[in-house]
Amino acid sequence: MFKITREPLSVESVVNDVNKGGNGGICTFVGTVRDNAEGKGVLHLEYDAYPAMAEKKLAEIAAEIKDKWGLTDVSIVHRIGKLNIGEAAAIIAVGAAHRKEAFAACQYAIDRIKEYVPIWKKEFFEDGEVWVEQPPGH
Repeated sequence: MFKITREPLSVESVVNDVNKGGNGGICTFVGTVRDNAEGKGVLHLEYDAYPAMAEKKLAEIAAEIKDKWGLTDVSIVHRIGKLNIGEAAAIIAVGAAHRKEAFAACQYAIDRIKEYVPIWKKEFFEDGEVWVEQPPGH
């Protein structure tokens, strides 16, 4: 499952997508909205994306994971629209026979999403708002 959605995200749904009999481990990453950035209090975030292109890029990341680790059980969902503090913005689940590959692939997936997928984040503060650019290496 590679999906961009405006609906609240479900960890259980994403995990169930990769919960297969041969997987001895499932690694998950849940990116949530935090209440601060750069020393300022965040009120909420807004994410925007080009959904068709973003979903295609998420699938390409899964193909990269298959090439690097031989893993095919990868599920990635990302939410767009207004998100409040504590809400899940992204969920990744990777199933593998062994934990080492699952952890490595899960970290790889979130790093690649931030550098490769057309999803944009706007932070809202008490004194204004700003579109966030990802610094190199993030």
